[in-house]
Amino acid sequence: MGISHWGLAEVVRTHGRDRPGSPAITYGSEVTTWSRLDERSSLVADALIGLGVGAGDRIGFVGKNTPEYFELLFGAAKVGAVMVAINWRLKSAEIQFIADDAGAKVLVVGEDFTGVVGELRETRVTPSTYMVLGSSEVAGALPYEDWLSDHQPVDPGHVAEPDEVAFQLYTSGTTGLPKGAMLSNANVESLNAAGESMFGINETSINLVVLPTFHIGGAGYALIGMALGCNTILLRDFDPARALEALSQHRVTNTFFVPAMLAFMSAVPGASDGDYSSLRSIIYGASPITDETLKAAMRTFGCDFFQVYGLTETTGAITQLRPEDHDPDGPRSHLLRSAGKPFDWVEIRLVDPETGGDRPTGEVGELWTRSRQNMKGYWNNDEATVEAVRDDGWLRTGDAGYLDDDGYLFLTDRVTDMIVSGGENVYPAEVENVLSAHPAIADVAVIGVPDPRWGETAKAVVVLKPGANADPNEIVAFVRERIAHFKCPTSVDFIDVLPRNPSGKVLKRELREPYWEGRERRVG
Repeated sequence: MGISHWGLAEVVRTHGRDRPGSPAITYGSEVTTWSRLDERSSLVADALIGLGVGAGDRIGFVGKNTPEYFELLFGAAKVGAVMVAINWRLKSAEIQFIADDAGAKVLVVGEDFTGVVGELRETRVTPSTYMVLGSSEVAGALPYEDWLSDHQPVDPGHVAEPDEVAFQLYTSGTTGLPKGAMLSNANVESLNAAGESMFGINETSINLVVLPTFHIGGAGYALIGMALGCNTILLRDFDPARALEALSQHRVTNTFFVPAMLAFMSAVPGASDGDYSSLRSIIYGASPITDETLKAAMRTFGCDFFQVYGLTETTGAITQLRPEDHDPDGPRSHLLRSAGKPFDWVEIRLVDPETGGDRPTGEVGELWTRSRQNMKGYWNNDEATVEAVRDDGWLRTGDAGYLDDDGYLFLTDRVTDMIVSGGENVYPAEVENVLSAHPAIADVAVIGVPDPRWGETAKAVVVLKPGANADPNEIVAFVRERIAHFKCPTSVDFIDVLPRNPSGKVLKRELREPYWEGRERRVG
């Protein structure tokens, strides 16, 4: 690859120098070469300096997938600043919290989200500067291209240290408050090692990126291909028919999907008639997959499949189930319910969460992991960092599982109550806080239940106040007005009383059990 001192800025500098005319990003009919991406990111860097942005400062981004995200990502790296991509599916109040928590000096907003600017300016001091992509005129914001037009493509030359933060992604917490996972240059470099050594991605690859860049499966996966110098086919967002078309049209060799995407694409009429002969591999993960979905995808695409498991806090994947273990109808079909084996440089333990002692083979414990992929910590949240990462480097995942005699990891449940719906993390406490404000609800618990499309979705189990009546659809609508739709319950059950232990804790395992009966795997 020729990158002697690894860092985000060095990726675009190196390929801009060594392969200037090669495509870096293909976005619809627009092709950005490596030299162009290098030049544009230097323009961004000079413009950021003009705003007083320097090393360690945070730059926020709210928008769907677009080449400008990578201009900003690499441009920020050239001055030592840190990109914070914010989930565009969040409500304004949630976006406001993240912008404030990050202390973002600048917020860049996509054309679809210009309303965010006015709402944030009315209620928040930070960020102080707003940019808007595209041609929309928005009060209190500068058009992105106008901002850049006053500057020169001058690379300020910042060289990052390995432990400097490369970018920051927010994950929801059990209290409902998002936490900013700081991912260092060393973290990202470690993940990139998997691209070539295990997934067959190299400079000749044509890499399709469709997951959103606020997700480690979008930004992290894109950087695997970019670090190796390949052409990234970037889709603005996911549309099943468009994704199928892109695979054929661009002769895509490698890509990453969540199981819900595979299900949607396989269900498109005529999907199996497409030409996917260029595909080397499909990586999938981030939520549970059914045997039916996997079999349909394997028939449709006819390439190698890798299942992966990981967290934002581990810079993405830390385990893999290799293609030779994908044998749905063979004697090793049970392995499809596993998360495979850890990467060579990743250590894992299954631990008794009460004692910290290791569980024997075959016995369920909490999964702990230690590797150079583990995050630097949570931004401005030492308490949460100490809770998640021990002094000896072991990170508590909150997932429960066991190892079999051959070293395959089987995930069974969660130590925490987190729900993974279509690759998005949903924390019940946040949803329960909203539901508890409903005038008819006396008590409530939110659990994850199986869903054929999304892996699992949230269900509200509700105790009504005496004499109160409520319609399930009205309760769902109440929540959808207040938080992002992907977090909202898709169904509501009513119950006389929630089961609790002697200390008053809701027994969510007991609530979940009827819905998950007969399913061995309950974690993505």
